[in-house]
Amino acid sequence: MKIRLVVTYLILTVLSLASVYPALWIVMSSLKTGNSLYSDTFIPRSLTLDHYRDLFTSPIHRYPIWFMNTLKVAFFSTLFGSLLTMLGSYALARFRFPGRKQGLMLLLILNMFPGFMAMISIFVLLSQIKMLNNHWALILVYSSGAFVTNMFVAKGFYDTIPRSLEEAALIDGATHSVVFWKIIFPLSKPMLTYVSLVIFSGAWVDFIFARLILRSQEKITLAVGLYEMVSQKNSTEFTMFAAGAVLLAVPIIILYFWLQRYLIDGLTVGASKG
Repeated sequence: MKIRLVVTYLILTVLSLASVYPALWIVMSSLKTGNSLYSDTFIPRSLTLDHYRDLFTSPIHRYPIWFMNTLKVAFFSTLFGSLLTMLGSYALARFRFPGRKQGLMLLLILNMFPGFMAMISIFVLLSQIKMLNNHWALILVYSSGAFVTNMFVAKGFYDTIPRSLEEAALIDGATHSVVFWKIIFPLSKPMLTYVSLVIFSGAWVDFIFARLILRSQEKITLAVGLYEMVSQKNSTEFTMFAAGAVLLAVPIIILYFWLQRYLIDGLTVGASKG
């Protein structure tokens, strides 16, 4: 028993170090002088914040514009994606209608395939409707994909809410919309927090679809901008890239710590029923 416990803690320690070390290395690289990521010591001998300042003053790299573009895309994707997930999941959990079982099966099958498999079809569709290089195209992709990804968690959460609450309100003369917004919506805070955080995080750090849809420097997001910062052959601004990557992670870290309690509640309660 003791040997098993020691082995378990040893494995957890190794996994923790493997997860934390790359993040610490990026942080230390963003604080070192020069442009090279290589250093003979883990903690640089001289530290500087110049790379963070250069991100916002560089005439070549438009980090503030990338940041605002990413914030816009992530905010509206979270807003529309959460609303679509909430309404669609509630309808599937509470109402019985023709095609419901087939729809659930289709959503289950779609969850088995990674989103990037649809890249070509999405690109062709957006090209046909003249929406390439448009933030709203990216918001549309993220919002619609959010429903497919989070529907079962949200539906599982609504399945745990007693139907008697809604039945009592309906007997008193309330409509289904009143029941949802006055009773169900306030109870959905844990699930809605989890879903919103997942959607926001995905939209904030996504590279594949943003790279596919957005083209101009005025439209690209942080992930695409940081990639282009170091992808050119003559690029040497690796420490500035590290600083940008650290700032990219800060909003997500703050949100996860701030909403940690609701995040855990929403995930565990929503997963209790399918």
